[in-house]
Amino acid sequence: MRLVLFDLDNTLLSGDSDFEWAQFLIERGVLDREVYEARNQAFYDQYKAGTLDIHEFLDFQLKPLSRHPRTQLDIWHGQFMREKIMPIINPKARDLVDRSLREADLVAIITATNSFVTMPIAKAFGVEHLIATEPEQNGGEFTGKVAGTPSFREGKITRLDAWLKQRGMDWEGVQESWFYSDSLNDLPLLERVSNPVAVDPDPTLKVRAEKSGWPVISLR
Repeated sequence: MRLVLFDLDNTLLSGDSDFEWAQFLIERGVLDREVYEARNQAFYDQYKAGTLDIHEFLDFQLKPLSRHPRTQLDIWHGQFMREKIMPIINPKARDLVDRSLREADLVAIITATNSFVTMPIAKAFGVEHLIATEPEQNGGEFTGKVAGTPSFREGKITRLDAWLKQRGMDWEGVQESWFYSDSLNDLPLLERVSNPVAVDPDPTLKVRAEKSGWPVISLR
């Protein structure tokens, strides 16, 4: 089996959907600018530096989902897609995904960002399979907590193995695998696949890719 995996933020997107979602809510007055903007930037800086406490961040990110009805969140998300996401989907990223969908046996987006934010983005790329951090729900409404293992760092491997198992597969059955990512946080999964690819990489990943002989590409 040929498996192709894509990170989302700053890989297929020329921006970060997590960061942009919070900024979108701040701009609409849903979140208080004075309280949330500095924290949003601080968490983003920690992510880029590889120092993010994922559980602290998820508490920040998921609690606002619990304060509003799902119908209202869906309306906001439609606006978010049009205003924030579609402008940062580049033609090169679309072409790479389209080629992978034609040539690979299985293609998935695997991201630390929660599935409420990212599922419509995966659909915009035509990718059926999404492995993302899952917000806990009760009766279709969000509780503000995370369900299961966050899809972050080593957690991406845990979630990927569980996802394959659900489909009656395991890693031993994957003959060739690719993972495209920009981030040092994805080194555990990049080291696992047979074909790691650094995409517009951060400085740490770029050094590692060059040292290891991994391809370095740009989709921007």
